[in-house]
Amino acid sequence: MWLCMLLAAIYSQVAWGQTGGETTTEELVQMGFENVRWTETETERIYTVENSAYKLNGVGVAKAIETIQKNGLPEGKTCRLIITKLNIPQISLTCTAPEADDSVQVSNEDWRVSYDLDDSWKEVKKEKKKNSSLFKVDILIYPQLSFKNLIITQIYQVLFDLSPTIEVSLWEGMKLSGQLRVPVYNDGYGYLEDKIHPGHLTLSQRFRLPYNIFGKVTAGYFNLDRYGFDVQLMHPFKDERFSVEARVGYTGIGYWEGFHLHYDKTMNFTWSFGGSFYWPQYNTQFTLKAHQFILGEKGVRFDMIRHFRYASIGFYAMKAQYANSNGGFRFQVALPPYKQKRHKYIPRISTSKNMGIAYNAGNERYYYKQYTAEVSDNIMEDNSFNPFFIKSEITNY
Repeated sequence: MWLCMLLAAIYSQVAWGQTGGETTTEELVQMGFENVRWTETETERIYTVENSAYKLNGVGVAKAIETIQKNGLPEGKTCRLIITKLNIPQISLTCTAPEADDSVQVSNEDWRVSYDLDDSWKEVKKEKKKNSSLFKVDILIYPQLSFKNLIITQIYQVLFDLSPTIEVSLWEGMKLSGQLRVPVYNDGYGYLEDKIHPGHLTLSQRFRLPYNIFGKVTAGYFNLDRYGFDVQLMHPFKDERFSVEARVGYTGIGYWEGFHLHYDKTMNFTWSFGGSFYWPQYNTQFTLKAHQFILGEKGVRFDMIRHFRYASIGFYAMKAQYANSNGGFRFQVALPPYKQKRHKYIPRISTSKNMGIAYNAGNERYYYKQYTAEVSDNIMEDNSFNPFFIKSEITNY
């Protein structure tokens, strides 16, 4: 009799766990999250999501946590949520419900955010993905603004483009980006900018190595009239406020005249290496790096960027060989609509996640040149999976 009751209790708990996990994943899929999985071990229940439903990553993570909590955390176990990008795990959030059935008391503040995955990714990646991101197309409109002040009789010369960009995931970690730059207003940037021409044309492969080493390899046509290859690596330390970054590029000069590419076969190396410190109390990042810039000059650059939900704003200063000291400010602003939904494999059309400007206060036009490898690369995107930023976002949501 007692054995039957014990078996019935165990079965009911297993059945509830399966029902709760399936219900939660189905709801996450309905909300627009992609690459959704779940599994349960003896010690924890694990979910994975990719935030394709909200442009603001912190908001998307907060929404996913709300859904998981609403459907109930596993009693006496850890609940883990792994956030992916192009199906590559980035960070995980963990929370343990009280022993009694008091999971409704758990709030967003109770979730710990970290780059560490333990063995959870190995367990959950065996499960079949729901709402896969593979081969789904985004058509994003990137507003691109440039201005300069070089003529005494004119305050600014301005170039404004609206640049539609196709972005598609081809396989795990791989993204294809193809951009077309469409001039809207050109005053002082030359006749080449009057013509519709390609912008970024790239293939990028993201990966995650053991010991929390994140990387990206990009090949194709970049901005600043550069084509070639670019490799980026980042490693957070055990104290995740500190991290080290390295980057190397091998590029040549190429520019578009309409759809005709003029290029030079001569290629050269650029590189950077340095570290950063993140101040969680103010969501502010300090970065110091050594560089070899496009023209071969070696120097150092310091950045201080404060991150908010809808914007990232900061200052930079540089000193290199052959060049005067230079600096300025930069900002990136999130663009509406902030919530978006995809209808199966129909291409989704929207604005880009954000737009930004870097202001060159020293008016340096020759030295300190740095390209961006992907059209989506910017200070706001680089911080979108920072554990401390995500923690502040879900806490203050």
